[in-house]
Amino acid sequence: MRELILSPSILGADYLRLGEQLQILDEAGAQYVHIDVMDGIFVPSISMGMPVIKSLRGGTNRVFDVHLMITEPARYAKEFAEAGADIVTFHYEACQDPWGTIRAFRETGVKVGLAVKPKTDVGVLYPFMRDIDMALVMTVEPGFGGQKMIPETLDKVRTLYQWCRENRVDANIQVDGGITLDNFGEAIYAGANILVAGTAVFRGDIRYNTRRFLMIEQEIEKGE
Repeated sequence: MRELILSPSILGADYLRLGEQLQILDEAGAQYVHIDVMDGIFVPSISMGMPVIKSLRGGTNRVFDVHLMITEPARYAKEFAEAGADIVTFHYEACQDPWGTIRAFRETGVKVGLAVKPKTDVGVLYPFMRDIDMALVMTVEPGFGGQKMIPETLDKVRTLYQWCRENRVDANIQVDGGITLDNFGEAIYAGANILVAGTAVFRGDIRYNTRRFLMIEQEIEKGE
């Protein structure tokens, strides 16, 4: 069975206490840290970039799961790798040459993920699945935190997971957007094994929330 991984999104964090909150995630056992980079062009919002990632890198040894919501991300492959990204996921819809973009990031030594928006046919991912480390199925429209998950997007996760099984592709599938304690298990049973949660982790007691997510992971793993 693929490892189940929680990737808390710092888009939901208190930036005044970001270093402290990363330490809490470490202590609670979160495996990844999800970092959203938005350019105000591919998505309406603007968020953090390389300097913030580089600063945070010194405060934790967790896997930095960097989600690029920017146009033509290959332009910055070297910079994101040097800032400390471990996995870089870019959007199929955001570049003219996905294969070239995959190669550009591979050359820097980082792992590579490929994402699709809710309205994009998940089938566009199939040709790339053997050449990427992770597929990301967005479960909300990208660009803003705190949204409710679009239930129909889990059908896309099921379709992708079934395709991977039928074609003997051992791939990580990530979901991002509106993931809560109430639908966490449902997303895993649909086929996701890396799950991003922002508001549901950072709103309230971060340590308690993180451990509750991890308890669900453990219960599901034991059940398998």
